[in-house]
Amino acid sequence: MAFTTSIENGIAELVFDKPPVNAFNSSEWAAIAAELNALGANQRVRVIVIRAEGRGFCAGVDIKELAADSTKIVAVNKGNYDTFKEIHRNPKPVIVALHGFVLGGGIGISGAADIIVASDCTRFGVPEVDRGAMGGGAHLQRMFPVQKVRTMYYTGEFIDAAEAYRLGAVERVVPREELRDAALEIARKIAEKSSPMIQLAKEALTGVEVGNLEDQYRWEQGFTLQAYTEGDSQEARDAFVEKRQAEF
Repeated sequence: MAFTTSIENGIAELVFDKPPVNAFNSSEWAAIAAELNALGANQRVRVIVIRAEGRGFCAGVDIKELAADSTKIVAVNKGNYDTFKEIHRNPKPVIVALHGFVLGGGIGISGAADIIVASDCTRFGVPEVDRGAMGGGAHLQRMFPVQKVRTMYYTGEFIDAAEAYRLGAVERVVPREELRDAALEIARKIAEKSSPMIQLAKEALTGVEVGNLEDQYRWEQGFTLQAYTEGDSQEARDAFVEKRQAEF
């Protein structure tokens, strides 16, 4: 199983644990989305915390699956879309506790969340262009200013937790060993309140956001499908899997 789930005192913890880098295939993304949906409907759950074991939070999709069969992009896209929607539209607040690398699908999860806590070792990146795809921009733009998003998107450059905090995306930056406690501290404060009131608050806040995150991401996904018709897209994935420089 790529993740585990536990519920205690109104707090659900969904923990990614797929070594080495928490990169998920199409069926695993579908399972994550289904679990988030179930947690949102569970009356025992008042708030959800998503965190991870291993070297980093989430490296996104399993490029090896796509390199072997590019038609899997449709199932992967659906799994990503459903996962991010189940976070953003979940009736319960979702806190993400980030460490290490936050890439691709990890960006989508973070950008869809209500609150972000990060360890001081966290690094954010969107290397999709170098993998022959699109994606992550809609959710990244919910975290960072437009020009910062475009710089990251075009160059593939990373930013660290300190910069993310400066830009206002991250609520708190803590040492790695304090990450879970920091996320749970916030979760407990939320879990102590009236769950119906918190759910109404989330629905209200989501409703007054500028634009529709799901529609924006769906627009982006169409360009991923278009990218997959380009020869450069397959070359980018092959080069990544073969650990060599792509030739364009």
